[in-house]
Amino acid sequence: MKKIVVIPARLESSRFPNKILLNIHSLPMIEHVRRRVLMSKKIKDVYVATCDSEIRDSLLPFGAKVIMTSKDHSNGTSRVAEAILNLDCDKVILVQGDEPLILPRHIDIVASEIDKSPNVLAFNATGPIHSMDELNRHSIVKCSVINNNVLYCYRKTPSFSCLDDQKKYIRKMFGIIAYEKNFLIKLNDLDLSIIEETESIEQMRIIENGFSLRSISLELSQPSINEPHELEEVLNYIKSNSEQQLLLDKVLNFL
Repeated sequence: MKKIVVIPARLESSRFPNKILLNIHSLPMIEHVRRRVLMSKKIKDVYVATCDSEIRDSLLPFGAKVIMTSKDHSNGTSRVAEAILNLDCDKVILVQGDEPLILPRHIDIVASEIDKSPNVLAFNATGPIHSMDELNRHSIVKCSVINNNVLYCYRKTPSFSCLDDQKKYIRKMFGIIAYEKNFLIKLNDLDLSIIEETESIEQMRIIENGFSLRSISLELSQPSINEPHELEEVLNYIKSNSEQQLLLDKVLNFL
C-alpha cells in the first residue's frame, strides 16, 4: 500500500489566526511539522494542502510540495480530501500543522499499524491524559477508547469518576488521522454531522455515520498549539525534554 502524508493548513484558525506560520526557533510552525514527518522512515511523500498563497510562499523556499485547494473548506479533513483526488496513494495520513512536537517514530508507528490492518478505513493516534486540566481543556480533543475503538469524541469530559479511572479509557486525540483514500473521499461527500458541527470535532462524522475509528495508542502526549497561551507550553516542553532537544537540532539543520 502506498502511504502519503498531507498537512492541511490555513491562516484563518478560529482560536488562533495565523498560528500555522508562527515563528518557532526561526521556522514557521508548519515547517517544523513537515520536516519531522520527513524524518519518518516509512513515509516518502509529504504534501501541504492550503488555500493561502502566504503559506505556499513561506514553504516553497524549503522545497515543500504544496497543493492549492479551495477556500471553502471548514476543516482539514475536507481540504485533504480535495488534495488527494489526483494523488497516487492507497492510504493518506492527515497530520495537523499545529503539532510542532510530533515525533517521527510516532508517524512510523501509525504507518506500521496501517500495514497490519489493511481493511481498517480510519485510524487516529491517541495518547495518555495526565491531568484534570487536560480532561476539561476545550482546546484538547479527547475520546473514549474501548478495545482500540474510538466510541465518542469530546472537548470536556462527560465522566464524573476520579482522574485515575478516567485515564483508563479516555485518551487525547492527536492530529494524526489516517484514512483509506476512497473512504475519505466518500466521507467528505456525506452531510456535515450535528455533533461534528456543534463540537467542532471532524472525526465525529466517521462515528455518527456508523463507521469505525481505530485508536493507535502512543505512549506519550506532547502538547500542540491550539490557542496562543500554548506556545509557551510547547517551548518549555522542548527545554525540559532531551528527545525534543535532539529533534529540534535535526529540524533546524534539516537538508
